[in-house]
Amino acid sequence: MDEVIVQLKALALTEALPLLLKVIGALFLWFIGRTIIAGFRKVLDLGLQRRQLDPTLIRYVGSLFTGTLTLMLIVGILGLMGVETTSFAALIAAAGIAIGAAWSGLLANFAAGVFLLVLRPFRVGEEIEAGGVVGIVQEIGLFVTTLDTSDNVRIAVGNNQMFSDNIINYSHHPHRKMTVKVPLMYGVDVRVLQQALLERLPAVKGVQSTPEPQVEIAEFTVQGPILAVCIFCKPTEFNDTQANVGDAIAEVLLAVGYTVPMPALLAAPPPPLAKAG
Repeated sequence: MDEVIVQLKALALTEALPLLLKVIGALFLWFIGRTIIAGFRKVLDLGLQRRQLDPTLIRYVGSLFTGTLTLMLIVGILGLMGVETTSFAALIAAAGIAIGAAWSGLLANFAAGVFLLVLRPFRVGEEIEAGGVVGIVQEIGLFVTTLDTSDNVRIAVGNNQMFSDNIINYSHHPHRKMTVKVPLMYGVDVRVLQQALLERLPAVKGVQSTPEPQVEIAEFTVQGPILAVCIFCKPTEFNDTQANVGDAIAEVLLAVGYTVPMPALLAAPPPPLAKAG
């Protein structure tokens, strides 16, 4: 029994104790390394913020920087513990190839996200239409772009789908044009109605004075002419201004004693003529 205890003590001194010391050293290096990486991350974020870069780009670069240094720290700790890092690196490379083949779509989204951040076709907070979705950009992530629609629904669209589609940026310019068509019937004094609309539109909330509102005849139909009411407003106030313009047009039409013709009445056949005698 004494010999067994002596052997166990010898084994502990020769094998267990060095292993324990390596584990303690690895944990110490891990916490020290993570602290240093966090410090570098703060310095990097401050440097990018001083350059007034987009917050999304700052988070993107910071995450990539932290992930790369963390992976290097893990490889270094494994090397200090006696693990063969060359085989570990080969394993990572083989796993990367396998994952790349299986997740080709994710890699395409990742590459598209990089191009979106570099080319900057839109920014966070702007209203866009891309990938079949219309909404305000909330975040440009590594793989998806998050948008909030007008009905308060959050949608995540793959970066590759957005980058491969037409991107319509409604918020790029300081003002946006709105066109509202008003159908009329023949016999209406179009000039009087145009003048009444031009006098009313500048007072509508959200309508910009420059460029000035315009009221033109867009086309002629069988029932009568169609007016095109064109105004300019801020992109962020488009929906509210559209509602205000519609109310103003209805007020002007009622003021001049005109109501918009109903399609059912226009399509109804004329009454039959009474026969004489």
